[in-house]
Amino acid sequence: MFAYVEILIRTVLAILLLLFIAKILGKQTISNMTFHDFVTGITLGAIAANLAFNEKLSLSHMILSLIVIAITSYLLSVIALKSRKMRNWISGSPTVLIESGKILEDNMRKVRYTLDSLDQALREKGIFNIEEVDYAVLEDNGEVSVLKKDEYQYVTKKDLKLHSNAQVFPIELIMDGKMMEKNLENNGLTKEWLEQEVKRKGKQISDVFYAARGTKKQLVFDFYEDGIHQTIDKE
Repeated sequence: MFAYVEILIRTVLAILLLLFIAKILGKQTISNMTFHDFVTGITLGAIAANLAFNEKLSLSHMILSLIVIAITSYLLSVIALKSRKMRNWISGSPTVLIESGKILEDNMRKVRYTLDSLDQALREKGIFNIEEVDYAVLEDNGEVSVLKKDEYQYVTKKDLKLHSNAQVFPIELIMDGKMMEKNLENNGLTKEWLEQEVKRKGKQISDVFYAARGTKKQLVFDFYEDGIHQTIDKE
């Protein structure tokens, strides 16, 4: 029985430590998987797994390993911020794959990137014809950034000389039937105003699953009872 309790405690401790370390290392660790982040993630995962389930290894030794890895990773991040040369070594650097519409075979060979991988990356960007591409860059997180040739780029409002309407950041007003009072206060809105808007829909605040003010200051409501009698369910 004690063994099960120990595993339970070690597992919870491993998760809490990983959450704490991820908080310290920052969001980049989970958003941009560079060489540094990839190695850090795998190492932390392996140590945390052993901390949770390997009873033969000392709990204190595993915690020490996690702390050392976290500190080392943090210091590498600081060094990468201070030195561009070290940053290229720690996190990697972008590689140009296509320049002026020409595929750079030597660069692709250096990073062992195949034409099949390039075609797939372009398709994921909605590009099925490689002649549309002016520049393509393999970023240090493995993503491919693409600049299309002028004739294949999308037309913008600026190109058409149209005046763009001012947009604002969307605001969540109600979630799970509860007012987001902090959001209302920070944006100069009142509870009375929101209640009045909900009443216009013939509803109460408790009937609203989600409500937000959109980028054009329009109100969007989603109610618990949507009036959909039969939903589409793909099996």
